[in-house]
Amino acid sequence: MDIPQLGRVIVQDNVTIGANTCIDRGAWDDTVIGEGTKIDNLVMIGHNCVIGRNNLLAGHTGLSGSVTTGDNVMFGGQAGVGDHITIGGGASVAAGGGVLKNIPPGEVWSGYPAKPLRDSLRETVWLSKQVRERAIKRSGKAEE
Repeated sequence: MDIPQLGRVIVQDNVTIGANTCIDRGAWDDTVIGEGTKIDNLVMIGHNCVIGRNNLLAGHTGLSGSVTTGDNVMFGGQAGVGDHITIGGGASVAAGGGVLKNIPPGEVWSGYPAKPLRDSLRETVWLSKQVRERAIKRSGKAEE
């Protein structure tokens, strides 16, 4: 049995919505898109989301149900956010980031699962070094 969707979609002033974007109406509460928000093509916004003012959502971003964002939040292309997550004002999610935890205001997160940018980059560099060292050990060559 389907659950009746009793909420609305409220799109405030000066919002841009790109082609093939889907915004689900709220199940219980309203889905709200804050004023001045720019939504690119192929974006999915789940039910009961509350998007702050002046947010930017690049193409193919997906927000699961009941996500809340503060004002001036930015999402890179193909960023994804799990349900019931809060993203603080001024925060950014890098392209391809998969957010599974709340993000404090003003922070930049990257990777999957997303974590603060500095941690994500440090992890990527460490992994790259490990792969390079193993390749050298297997080939029996000294590093150049």
